[in-house]
Amino acid sequence: MSQEQLVKVEILINQSRFEEAGKILSVLLAQDSTNTQLLYLMAEVKLQQDIYDEAREITERAIGIDPGDGDLFYMRARINYQQDRYDEAEADLHQAIQIDPYNANYFALFSHVCMLRKKYEKALQYADDALAIDSENLLALNTRSSALLKLDRKDESRLTIEGALREDPNNSYTHANYGWSLLEQGDHKKALNHFRESLQNDPSNAYAQAGMMEAIKARNPAYRFFLKYAFFMAKLSEKYQWGVILGFYFGMKILRSVAQNSDVLRPYLTPLIILLAIFALSTWVINPLSNLLLRFDPYGKYLLDKNEKRSSLFVTGSLIVFLIGLVLYFTTGREIYLPVVVYGFAMMVPFSTMFSPSRFKNSILIAAVVLGIIGILSIVVSFQSGNIMNLFSMIFLVGFVGFQFFANYAVIKETNV
Repeated sequence: MSQEQLVKVEILINQSRFEEAGKILSVLLAQDSTNTQLLYLMAEVKLQQDIYDEAREITERAIGIDPGDGDLFYMRARINYQQDRYDEAEADLHQAIQIDPYNANYFALFSHVCMLRKKYEKALQYADDALAIDSENLLALNTRSSALLKLDRKDESRLTIEGALREDPNNSYTHANYGWSLLEQGDHKKALNHFRESLQNDPSNAYAQAGMMEAIKARNPAYRFFLKYAFFMAKLSEKYQWGVILGFYFGMKILRSVAQNSDVLRPYLTPLIILLAIFALSTWVINPLSNLLLRFDPYGKYLLDKNEKRSSLFVTGSLIVFLIGLVLYFTTGREIYLPVVVYGFAMMVPFSTMFSPSRFKNSILIAAVVLGIIGILSIVVSFQSGNIMNLFSMIFLVGFVGFQFFANYAVIKETNV
């Protein structure tokens, strides 16, 4: 193995020409299969190609040869991070730091993992540790800024992210991260500029694309309000998220009970209950409805993925069914149309979230489809029998309540790692 070949492999990796780099490394490893430097580079190639199992096997083989190399544990931590195996990633980073406590990259990745797990104080601590070793480490600077924002230290957060931009004014990730920070603080116009800058430097940056989409939708005042709620919920740990959801649910039940039993308070509580119900529904449907409007934006239409487009169409269709049912009910006065009204109104919720990512694969989609079929059966039986409160209607109503709790459970599990 010549130094010239190694340099060529590193250049190819830096140019994202991973297949070419892999071919050269395969030849070199055939000559020297125990060379941990070559194994590390091959693992890097596999990791960049999202071939995680092979990257892991190669890395573990290298660790078996040289368990005293911190970079190998760092490599396995990166693989675990990409596969959402955060406990194992943290364990590998602990090991890497024990071997080499002066490598800023180890602390920076540890900080980033803690940030994802909503351990904001620990994320800040590890970011500071990384920056004490290397004050220009971009991942540490970005993560420090994000952690400070979550800890409501906004001025420090801004100074940190601006420092990161001074280190590398064209860094796509830093611009995207700054954009998300500004979006969380309510400045969607300035955020839009940073997302645009990020995409100019890296058009494939999915983090910036998602931010650009949210910033465009935030032009709508109602959506800006929803974003504040979404950022508030995302900031909370799992138990506090459930606290908000259950508190809202049981709070509504108590308010309805008080309104039903108090002639004095009913005129005051009824408008409040209606507003809270509208807010609850809006948190489910405002995103897909905004996506529908985004399809008419000259730039935004390119940011939506296939599932977002589908969800927006289903929610819109459900809204149309609700409005048609409402018109038929009020124009004819026949209760037989009420199941159509209820179906159109209720199905906006499962249709809005059925493509949401979940660690329970396709579970939300399956639940939405099952609920939709039960709802259609309830309408058919209602028209055939004239009984709007038939067995399928009861199952549909119970299933609608259950779906909301299940979808919240699945989404919360996905966002708390």
